[in-house]
Amino acid sequence: MSPQADRGSVRIENVSIIFGDNTAESLALADAGKSRSEIQEITGDVLGVHDCTVDINEGEILVLMGLSGSGKSTLLRAVNRLNPISRGTLTVNCGDETFDVGECDDKLLKQLRMDTVSMVFQQFGLLPWRSVADNVGFGLEISGVPKKERDQRVTEQLELVGLSDWADRMVAELSGGMQQRVGLARAFATGAPILLMDEPFSALDPLIRSRLQDELLELQARLGKTIVFVSHDLDEAMKLGNRIAIMEGGRIIQCGTPREIVNSPTNDYVADFVAHMNPIAMLTARDVMAQGKPDNTRGQLPLSASVTPDTPLSDVMDALSKRDGTIGVIDKGVVTGSITSSDIVRGLTQHRR
Repeated sequence: MSPQADRGSVRIENVSIIFGDNTAESLALADAGKSRSEIQEITGDVLGVHDCTVDINEGEILVLMGLSGSGKSTLLRAVNRLNPISRGTLTVNCGDETFDVGECDDKLLKQLRMDTVSMVFQQFGLLPWRSVADNVGFGLEISGVPKKERDQRVTEQLELVGLSDWADRMVAELSGGMQQRVGLARAFATGAPILLMDEPFSALDPLIRSRLQDELLELQARLGKTIVFVSHDLDEAMKLGNRIAIMEGGRIIQCGTPREIVNSPTNDYVADFVAHMNPIAMLTARDVMAQGKPDNTRGQLPLSASVTPDTPLSDVMDALSKRDGTIGVIDKGVVTGSITSSDIVRGLTQHRR
C-alpha cells in the first residue's frame, strides 16, 4: 500500500472485552447491568468494555473520553487487536479492503498493523540508541520497505513535523515535545490511513501540550487521517474532536459533537463532566446571539461591528474588546441577530445550569 493511498474508517458494533476465564458468565452479568466491581467479585474477571457501538468516519477525529479506568484505552486497543474482542464485531475499512479484526489470522493481523492502522503511545516508544531519522523509519524498516524509499518518506515526515534539522541527532537530545513529534512522524511515515493515539500528550507540560494539539490539527487538515484519540482531559477533547464518545465503567454513555454533548448531556454523569469545562473553543456567534434584528430595547444600536453566524466566539470577544457595543450577526446579507457582552457571559455559562 502506498503512503496515503486510501482513506480508512472503523465500525465498532456491540463490542465487549472481558479479561479472565469466565467470559460467558461475565458477559451475562454485564448484560444484566452489573457493574465492573460486581462482576469481578462474582467471577474474578475484569470487564474491559461492554456493548460499545460507534462508527469512526473517514477523515474525522473521534475522541474517547473518560476518567481513569473508564475503558477508553481498552476500546482503542481493540481496533488493532492489542486487546482481544470477547463479543461483537470490529471492522476496519480501507479502500477495497475490509478487515474483520476479531477474525483476522496472523497474516492479516500483521497487514492491518503494518499498512492500515498505526499507533502513537503516551510514552513515545522511541529507541534511544537510534537517531531521530532511524526512529521515524523503524516501522518502514521492519515492513521491508527498500532503503531509498524509506529515506525519502522519512525526510518527508520530518519536514512535516518540523524536525528536518534534527534528523541525525539522538532522541535523548530532544525535549519531550520534540520526542512526541518524532512519534507522530513515525506513525505518519507508514502511510497508514488510521491513527490510534493513546493519551499522547498527557505527560507533557501544558504549554507544549497545547502547541502539539495545534500542530496535530494543522497536520490533520493537510493529511485527512482517521484518528481515534484517547484523552481524560475534556478541554483537549473539545478542542480536537469532531465527535466525542464519553465512557464510564466500560460503557459508552454518550457520543456526539462537542456542541451536542455540552448543550444536551444525556445524563447527570455527562452533565457533571461538562459543568466546569471551558466552552470558548467550540462556541460560535450562532450559539450566543440574540435572535432577530437588533433594536433599541437593549441599547443595541448602532452596531459596533458585524460577524457571521459561524464566527468563532473568541473572534467575537476580540471584536467587542476593541470596540464596546453590540455585534450584528449577518447571514447571507441579512442581520439575523445581535451579541452584547451579556449574551457572551450567558453563552459561556449556560452549560452549567
